[in-house]
Amino acid sequence: MSAFLGTHAVKLDRKGRLSVPSAFRAALSRLGTEDLVLRPSRRLPCIEALPQPAFDAQARALDALDPFSEEREDLASALYADAFPLRPDAEGRMTLPDTLGKHAGLDDSLLCVGLGTHFQMWEPNAWAERAATLRNRSRGAA
Repeated sequence: MSAFLGTHAVKLDRKGRLSVPSAFRAALSRLGTEDLVLRPSRRLPCIEALPQPAFDAQARALDALDPFSEEREDLASALYADAFPLRPDAEGRMTLPDTLGKHAGLDDSLLCVGLGTHFQMWEPNAWAERAATLRNRSRGAA
């Protein structure tokens, strides 16, 4: 299975590096890539981490749109403007860009939250609030 599963606590070192959870590195390996694209979520105070193939699939979806349309320009800006391609080093570490850390309100620790095809990085208290909201919403749908 190549899905990103679980919630993993991670520390940022004083250089702003984090270690990608080993389970997530294994998922990347099964996908045949080490490359990630990080970007701020457009809706939530977190960072989205997409394997390069998943990011490429989103980019290909833009090809179906009129290249001169406002919709394409808006979506391309959302996809590319704040995206950071990164590859974890041999120990699985990568440096988190400052702008992303600020967007998510990160300090010295974070949670990597698996969402199947990708994962998100959250400040722990912000994730606790989000998780409670999701649990409440899912109870209402049951």
